[in-house]
Amino acid sequence: MNPGSVSVPPFLPDYRASGLLLHVTSLPSPYGIGDLGPSALSWIDRLAQTGQRWWQMLPLGPTGYGNSPYQPISSFAGNEMLISPDWLIEDELLLAGDCHARAFPQDRIDFDAAIPFKRGLLQKAWANFKAGARADLQPAYEQFRKEKSDWLDDYALFRALSVRFSGAYYLQWPAEFVRRRAAALDRVRREEAEQIDQTCFAQFLVFRQGDRLKQYAHGRGLSLIGDLPFFVSPDSSDVWAHPEFFLLDEERRPKVVAGVPPDYFSADGQLWGNPIYDWDHLRQTGYGWCISRLRALLAHVDVIRLDHFRAFMAAWHVPAGSPTARKGEWVAAPGADILNAVQRELGTLPFLAEDLGSITPDVYAVRDQFHLPGMRVLQFAFDGKTDNPHLPQNYDHNTVVYTGTHDNPTTRAWFDELPEDERKVLRNYVNLPAGDSNGMSHAVMELAWSSRAALSMAPLQDVLSLGKEARMNIPGRAEGNWGWRCTQEMLSDRAFDWLCEVTKSSKRSEPTSISRAGKMLEAVATN
Repeated sequence: MNPGSVSVPPFLPDYRASGLLLHVTSLPSPYGIGDLGPSALSWIDRLAQTGQRWWQMLPLGPTGYGNSPYQPISSFAGNEMLISPDWLIEDELLLAGDCHARAFPQDRIDFDAAIPFKRGLLQKAWANFKAGARADLQPAYEQFRKEKSDWLDDYALFRALSVRFSGAYYLQWPAEFVRRRAAALDRVRREEAEQIDQTCFAQFLVFRQGDRLKQYAHGRGLSLIGDLPFFVSPDSSDVWAHPEFFLLDEERRPKVVAGVPPDYFSADGQLWGNPIYDWDHLRQTGYGWCISRLRALLAHVDVIRLDHFRAFMAAWHVPAGSPTARKGEWVAAPGADILNAVQRELGTLPFLAEDLGSITPDVYAVRDQFHLPGMRVLQFAFDGKTDNPHLPQNYDHNTVVYTGTHDNPTTRAWFDELPEDERKVLRNYVNLPAGDSNGMSHAVMELAWSSRAALSMAPLQDVLSLGKEARMNIPGRAEGNWGWRCTQEMLSDRAFDWLCEVTKSSKRSEPTSISRAGKMLEAVATN
């Protein structure tokens, strides 16, 4: 793939490429949390130097409960914690002295310290801009506010009210705000104008820096994969601003919430608590809000991983107030109808389908109808069944194979925790000598890279052969997730020299062709 070209699924039969999974917040940074600035550009350089063509991130929205990127308080806004102080200095919106950081830990995010520090810098940047710094950006800022007003006004007002009521769940606000009484909202717009303007400016900055990062990635021949949670957070500007799109009662409380039923891994199922869409209402509007949600993320990335893809066909509805997900029912969703609507609007479907778990035939049918690549995870492959879809011999080409995801242990930790008989089976499968547990991460990566899947992906932790200390998320645990970071020292030449070699030997460093949709986008750009 030539620098500047963009790859978008579905993948042609001769397409072979690879990439790494690393959230932006996990990058090295002196400011306590990774951001979109210089370290992200260095990371892109490192990927390009080793022949990678993809960088996959986690959701990029502003985080709420538990700092989870999968519970954003807006489907449209960007996470202001990703704004680079270095680029604010470059833009003359901050002085270097403003950014003298306290001694943040280098291998973890201390959210309680990093968030107020970054917010303080954004307050200074806004004060400087308001005082006349970079006056040449004023027209672009005003144009941004105008173009994004369909969601930005509500989001900024939601944030102002959240601050006013000390972060309380919006259903605990006074009824006039929950009900969005016009007079009450107008009053807050006047009283909280400063907070609202600052929030809008922060969004201008995160979009501006995101554009710069995306263009740099394209210039280095990389495509970006984003991640879209299927459901939205119950405490979000999405639900507050558009209650008509969700199954809510007269008090704006969810009638039913999302989850998954009991299975082999969970006797009580998983109770997520997200409100569920009112598909009848969304269908009547042509799914416009859903399409706008996709467009918002595509401003930052090239391809979207559609989390919980099976919910396009049916979702598990749990009565609100249920203590577990045991009691519920599968309720049909629009399926192909919404994807047809998206295709008509976008002209293409730049998506990967997260089709993991207990999947029914209709899910696969719709996935294949639209030629969406599915996901396979090698950590799920070795249950002794020859028809296991995660075994490499069972892959379709239009597939993305992962060694593991953000929800899995690292490959080394996973292997160390397997029973000895299963470890023996795996060692024989990848031809790894007994006692060499340190080599298992690379052995499993080689298995992914050598497979017939069009795209092979691995978390950075597996390149570095890290153990349980480097796990990103443990599903079902409310606290202690999302904090892992790599240090600058971890990004050494030795591990990446190996990655470069395995990428070359598996013929993934120079894909022979880009995808159909990618060719179409190139033709449009050329004309």
